[in-house]
Amino acid sequence: MTLVMLAVLAVLVFFMFRNGRKRKAEQEKLQSTMVPGADVMTNFGLYGTIVSIDEVDNKVALEIAPGTVVHLHRQTVARVIEPVVEEPVVATDAEPEFLAPELNESHGHLVGEPEFGQRLDESDADRKKGDA
Repeated sequence: MTLVMLAVLAVLVFFMFRNGRKRKAEQEKLQSTMVPGADVMTNFGLYGTIVSIDEVDNKVALEIAPGTVVHLHRQTVARVIEPVVEEPVVATDAEPEFLAPELNESHGHLVGEPEFGQRLDESDADRKKGDA
């Protein structure tokens, strides 16, 4: 029983050290991408652009609106926002039928669709018990 407890303790210690190394590597990656001009988000959800970084005092000057600069501790910056690149939409000549249904010119409604208040021609045998 003692050996099992020691094995479980060894596994827990192993995972603690592994997770600590992962967090340290992520933090170093974040610090390397934090440069003046980068768009960032803080831990409390404030978005802004880094104006300057003070290495000695661990402070970041963050511009949250034009002319509004706040000074925060460097560790409150949670992540650097990457710019989103949108792919251009290619237009085709032929639209699928489900996107552009044909309209009945005389009545202004979709072909095959009943007008407002009009019943469909179906026999009572085709209806299910719950249909109105």
